[in-house]
Amino acid sequence: MYQIRMMNCAFFARHGVFDQEEFLGQRFYVDAVLTVDPGEALENDSIEGTVDYGEAFREIEAIVTGKRRFLIEAIALEIAKALCSRFPQIVTADITVRKPNAPVPGVLDYVEVRVVHDAATDG
Repeated sequence: MYQIRMMNCAFFARHGVFDQEEFLGQRFYVDAVLTVDPGEALENDSIEGTVDYGEAFREIEAIVTGKRRFLIEAIALEIAKALCSRFPQIVTADITVRKPNAPVPGVLDYVEVRVVHDAATDG
């Protein structure tokens, strides 16, 4: 096994529970740590047998910039499931979504959630 780490992918989107979050929008940041079964890909230096991280980025972008969601937890799970479905080499997708401007009554850098999805549970 090996890991592909895509860190701090940034997207502008309009997620959140409150109307002003949809109206104003904000940046969201995603980390994707993908545990991959290499098969023969590493020995053969073959992109076809591994995860094309350019394609993985586009999958993440489509989800984050797509339909509005109330929960960043839902975004993280959808990303994890989509990546596992698109790339059968992924054994585990560990997805973190950060929301820097979370509407809380105080000062913080960001709120983040982490979802770890095992591809074997997709059946």
